[in-house]
Amino acid sequence: MSLERFFNQAVSSWMSEEGPDSDIVLSSRIRLARNLEEFNFPTIFSHEEAKQVIQILEETLKKSNPPGFNHMNFLKMNEIQPLQKRVLVEKHLISPHLAEDASYGAVLLSENEEVSIMINEEDHIRIQCLFPGLQLTEALKAANEIDDWLENNLQFAFDEKYGYLTSCPTNVGTGLRASLMMHLPGVVLTQQINRIIPAINQLGFVVRGIYGEGSEALGNIFQISNQITLGKSEEDICLDLMGVASQLISQEKSAREALQKTSNIQLEDRVFRSLGILTNSRIIESKEAAKCLSDVRLGIDLGYITHLSKNILNELMILTQPGFLQQYAGGPLRPFERDIRRAALIRERFKMETEK
Repeated sequence: MSLERFFNQAVSSWMSEEGPDSDIVLSSRIRLARNLEEFNFPTIFSHEEAKQVIQILEETLKKSNPPGFNHMNFLKMNEIQPLQKRVLVEKHLISPHLAEDASYGAVLLSENEEVSIMINEEDHIRIQCLFPGLQLTEALKAANEIDDWLENNLQFAFDEKYGYLTSCPTNVGTGLRASLMMHLPGVVLTQQINRIIPAINQLGFVVRGIYGEGSEALGNIFQISNQITLGKSEEDICLDLMGVASQLISQEKSAREALQKTSNIQLEDRVFRSLGILTNSRIIESKEAAKCLSDVRLGIDLGYITHLSKNILNELMILTQPGFLQQYAGGPLRPFERDIRRAALIRERFKMETEK
């Protein structure tokens, strides 16, 4: 398979599928942080050590592939263009840190982009598994199988008292970050989100934007993840997060029902105004595009819009990001040029959908 597919195709295979509660939970992610015992951690290691870590992982991959995967693609960060790195970030396949700061980093990608193993990010190894909808248990099972495969070939830094050792103390223990990407327009429109976020924080979870720490919640999409990794099992962390998700799903559904009962015509008007903007604009900024795409997705979920599929929204949320727009253009674009291309791309994509 050509590596260009990772940079040119907006929607990963797992994104085009539907999972449990996928009207609200867009995706489930499990990330396991691991470090090799014989090397300094990435925060203080030398360039030579970084190269050795990459070589060890390459040799491990040559011996065998993770269970369930016939082929993994090995991409070194210093061999791909900055724009391509940005595209991988926008697709959630690598972190901004790996793209920007890890000169001697790499990533192993499965063909369906469900599995991403980052090398020399904040830790030597970060295993990431992404599943559609609310499937944390399934994602954890896949991540543990890959973890076992690696541990059969490598010696991880581990302490009998504290568990897996990591660069950041907040990851010590299981090394697990479980997260859910959730579309929550109902609780935002009913202004409940400002009350919900502090309550979630008090339970030991954190609410971030679409691309994690330091990012905005564009298009009413929020990432909810655990903060505690020490003193709890991986299964308990996932069960606790699913409990929070269950409450959020219930609150979001109630908020949507309340909006339909009390402000149905206003809600329908908002949805179709956003659809009109997306199908007719000649210039549109990323924030406005994300807001309108969120409204249209809500309209699809509520049955206002019947001629569009949810998948087009998943696709456009990625396609309209700066990296992808410039990848399609074949080079850098000024912000105003990106806004013009974004509008043209959205119009064309909606036209293709309605002509099916």
